[in-house]
Amino acid sequence: MLHFELVTPEKLVRADDVYMVVVPGTEGDFGVLEGHAPFMSTIRDGELAIYKTQNGTPETIRIEGGFAEVNGVGLVVLAENVAA
Repeated sequence: MLHFELVTPEKLVRADDVYMVVVPGTEGDFGVLEGHAPFMSTIRDGELAIYKTQNGTPETIRIEGGFAEVNGVGLVVLAENVAA
């Protein structure tokens, strides 16, 4: 499982172990699975698609701007704003 955290400047919005997250990167959407190579990307306004299981229906969360970091622990999305 991929450890995923969604953070804004105000708070930790979500921390969960998931199958995959698709992030709206400024260079295009990218999917992150467990074991993904480390990297950082800026993100554009759009929707995160969070897959709890391999064939499951994704949950979407609207985000605005920020950065995404994939590291040895998992994926951290540092969003400027998360729509309620």
